[in-house]
Amino acid sequence: MTESTRTTGRRFQFILIKPSHYDAQGYVVQWMRSTMPSNSLAAVYSLAQDAADRDVLGPDLPIDVTAIDETNKRVRFDELIRLIKDNGGEGLVGIVGVQSNEFPRSVDIARPFLAEGIQVMIGGFHVSGCLSMLPELPDDIKAAQELGVSIFAGEAEEHIDTVIRDAAARNLQPIYNHMTEELPCLADVPAPPFLPKDFVDRTVGNVTSFDAGRGCPFQCSFCTIINVQGRKSRYRTPDSIEKILRLNYEQGVNRFFITDDNFARNKDWEAIYDRIIKLREEDGLDVRFMIQVDTLCHKIPNFIEKSKRAGVTRVFIGLENINPANLLAAKKRQNKITEYRKMLLDWKRVGIMTFAGYILGFPNDTPESIKQDLEIIKQELPLDMLEFFILTPLPGSEDHQKLSAKGVWMDPDMNKYELEHVVTGHEKMSKQEWQGAYESAWRIFYTKEHLETVLRRAYASGVNIRSLMPVLFWFKNAVPVEGLHPLQWGIFRIKHRKDRRSGLPIENPVVFYAKYAAEVARKATMLGKSWWDLKRIVKKIEADPLAAQYTDQALTAVAEEDSEQMGLYNQNEAARVAVERELRVANKTSIQANGGAKANGAAKANGKGQLKLTVKANKAFTPGPANEGGSAGEKAPAA
Repeated sequence: MTESTRTTGRRFQFILIKPSHYDAQGYVVQWMRSTMPSNSLAAVYSLAQDAADRDVLGPDLPIDVTAIDETNKRVRFDELIRLIKDNGGEGLVGIVGVQSNEFPRSVDIARPFLAEGIQVMIGGFHVSGCLSMLPELPDDIKAAQELGVSIFAGEAEEHIDTVIRDAAARNLQPIYNHMTEELPCLADVPAPPFLPKDFVDRTVGNVTSFDAGRGCPFQCSFCTIINVQGRKSRYRTPDSIEKILRLNYEQGVNRFFITDDNFARNKDWEAIYDRIIKLREEDGLDVRFMIQVDTLCHKIPNFIEKSKRAGVTRVFIGLENINPANLLAAKKRQNKITEYRKMLLDWKRVGIMTFAGYILGFPNDTPESIKQDLEIIKQELPLDMLEFFILTPLPGSEDHQKLSAKGVWMDPDMNKYELEHVVTGHEKMSKQEWQGAYESAWRIFYTKEHLETVLRRAYASGVNIRSLMPVLFWFKNAVPVEGLHPLQWGIFRIKHRKDRRSGLPIENPVVFYAKYAAEVARKATMLGKSWWDLKRIVKKIEADPLAAQYTDQALTAVAEEDSEQMGLYNQNEAARVAVERELRVANKTSIQANGGAKANGAAKANGKGQLKLTVKANKAFTPGPANEGGSAGEKAPAA
């Protein structure tokens, strides 16, 4: 709990809570140490603290700001209610950064405060997405309003003062809808995202997060970013970024996750990197980063090289799928399968660990095609980590809007909208098959054999495999051990018997604690065995005198003659058409650049001056009904 330093007299209490969500048994998902702090909590906390410092309620009513991240700290309702009442009874509980799967928990958090006459507001992506894309409020938001919850849709930067003043006057509006307004400029925000060190200390690896920009120019149908934060990107200045880094460094925090959906498309990326490089190389700030990028960022001159110099150690890439027909269906036109291996090799060349997201449940997916695609990835792409998501119509996405307009069934329980549960139908898979394919995907990719391959590739590329080992351990075990995605996992699961979803019974203490103890013992056994297995693999590689010379197909650059043998290029007709198109574009560009000279590598000219491509079917990956979705192979993805 973090509070203002002033503690006497009548005081307005502004309590910020980042909620967690419920597990399958209805218990709050909470950890001794969670993955990382919420950027939304950091942003609103800074704005609230700035408002307090400016005395927006006047000198006679100072503001105390209290912040709680429920993923690693229990919400103690009695203490918080008493805090408000002991300071004059004036206050506001703001439940911030609420994703769709966190909305049911948010409403349950609101109930005890509302029962005591304390004002509650809920904001975040769920309510913002619904208000931006749907003609009317969904039932869950209406039900929250009926309880007395105020709804805030949009970004808080230019509106925090109004909300605080309305709450102090006991005049909080039922809804604050800022989705139709011009989005706030981030360049001159006086209080960039920041959380005190005690928040960071409760995370794995002592990592904090911030956004260098918001918005995205692309239009992926499954994404909520473009409809909540806009298609027009807005950016913080290098000065603002330096302020964030220095504030954290002064309190002993030096590891950061930049939450931008695509940092490579930040128009100021080079100026930001140059500033960070100066801080690292001249001022001695040992800051390190994880960033998110697209699959074409390796084409930006110096981007990867400067990422390395700026202290980037991990990069998340929105791979999403290797079937061009699926990418086209999702409007993921910027992803080119012909660039996947080159892009990954460029990151590996500078020793940066690669993570990729992969979505299961696109129109052409089947359990069989998913397995086939994963085997291709394992063999042909030098990825370190692959993380899986179920294609989910999140409120705020185009997918959700279309399904809602058509009246297609979607699971009404928002707690399941965490990208790990099937919440709608699929033309080629039953609900059980789809869910099973998701769970199988983790097992298929993270086999002992493939873990050794990943570690050998890393060792041969000069990566410290003892640093890679715990990350592989994390991603291998989250789903089979805890039933949660690695990004929702943490160190030592904490369960409180009475912190259960509204409507579910409170278990008998003897039954609850017996089950809890057995669960802890079972998980500890599984994790211990997994750690031992990985350690043996690492020792085996380190003892191998030829380990540094290891190579395989994934570590080898793609040559023209190799394209005939690549499953990635020959998995189905859509892939072959997409490759042909990209090669034509590459050849045309080369001819233009060379004044009509013959292009090298990708294509050959036939006697009529037309392009003759050498992409052929690979017998090992013969297309069939399982992975050809009707018209999928009839058209190439747009460039």
